[in-house]
Amino acid sequence: MSAKLGHKYLVFLYNMSGKVKKPELIAPAGDWTMLIAAINSGADAIYFGLDKLNMRANAKNFTLDDVHSVVSLCKEKKVKVHLALNSIVFENEIEELDKIISEAKAAGVDMIICWDTSVIMKCIEHKIPFCVSTQASVSNSLAAEFYQKLGAKRIVLARECTLDKIREIKSKVDVEIETFVHGAMCVAVSGRCFMSHEIFNKSANRGECIQPCRREYEIRDIDGGYSLLLGRDYVMSPKDLCTINFIDKLIEAKIDAFKIEGRKRSPEYISKVVSVYRQAIDLYFENKLDEKTKQNFYKELEKVYNRGFSNGFYFGEPTGSDFSTAYGSSATTRKVYIGKVLNYYKKSKIAYISLETGNIKVGSSLYIIGKTTGVVELKPNKFIKDNISVEEAMKGDKITFECEDLIRENDKVYKIVNVKENATSN
Repeated sequence: MSAKLGHKYLVFLYNMSGKVKKPELIAPAGDWTMLIAAINSGADAIYFGLDKLNMRANAKNFTLDDVHSVVSLCKEKKVKVHLALNSIVFENEIEELDKIISEAKAAGVDMIICWDTSVIMKCIEHKIPFCVSTQASVSNSLAAEFYQKLGAKRIVLARECTLDKIREIKSKVDVEIETFVHGAMCVAVSGRCFMSHEIFNKSANRGECIQPCRREYEIRDIDGGYSLLLGRDYVMSPKDLCTINFIDKLIEAKIDAFKIEGRKRSPEYISKVVSVYRQAIDLYFENKLDEKTKQNFYKELEKVYNRGFSNGFYFGEPTGSDFSTAYGSSATTRKVYIGKVLNYYKKSKIAYISLETGNIKVGSSLYIIGKTTGVVELKPNKFIKDNISVEEAMKGDKITFECEDLIRENDKVYKIVNVKENATSN
């Protein structure tokens, strides 16, 4: 038996023995479109915030009035719901906090994500499970035991923990462990940064961070009269975490839940990233996750927003190569708006769209995005215009094509283009 086949056989036996359980895949949701995209892409759970007391205050957030609807939809789809109340809480907000947790409990929220002890105390009071946020910087088993004794169901370990440390902590505590597997990272310890607050009076610890660290900076020598431009390497802007190349190692470390970061990113980002990690996890447990498949998944993840990819702290402290080399996204594709859906014929599964700008050819990759549709990605192999098959459609044309997934009137249609190509090319 070859070493490669031998390893696969051992993995198969290891999984069959019941020692490794399938981790929960948790996806972010900043609005209804992202929520639907996460559910449709295979998330086991979603986490979301309200317009108060969460670490993404500047994101598209839900309101307290939305909580029952969010939970109802997720329960219908057999998806768990985690509510992020993970910012620090001031004295004048305790009454509001109590109201939010009471409403969350009544709605059936599965877990509250928090780290401020006032939130923990209110969770205990209302008897609702809570998960300790990565903001608490839990980095050892003693800290984990402390929160476990308080009643924590789960702990999101500090992002600074290596894989070896995670294994060690996991072996010593009887509490669920969650870690991030994909998305933005912060140069500050567990995201506790004061830079945005000092410069713009927008506190990261209140979810208001406007990420000044991502920008290009000039260092000036006041005495010498010269300056250095820090643009080639954005030394305060880490690359995004991506674990797809070693997702099997995380599974075998018996981590209970994998979290994807991205409540401020786009619906297509959620759709792509959740789908890729869903497939990877499932293939692992089918003993079908090989290196070639992981490489293909990596390329798929490169298509949506990213600042370049890093292993984070999983194998030790990041090096200089783990910082971004450009401002903004390094995605290999982008979406270009071209029109909207006029109708969808359910029985025949035909989409009828109007092109309001640009052009598309047969074989063009498309996104169809809507509030109740989520994200549908497809590549039509035939267009019909005025009952005639055409190879290309232009601005002003109305065309039909096959679409297996349910879409809706007024959903927006985008062409997916390579970032190096002109918006009118394919």
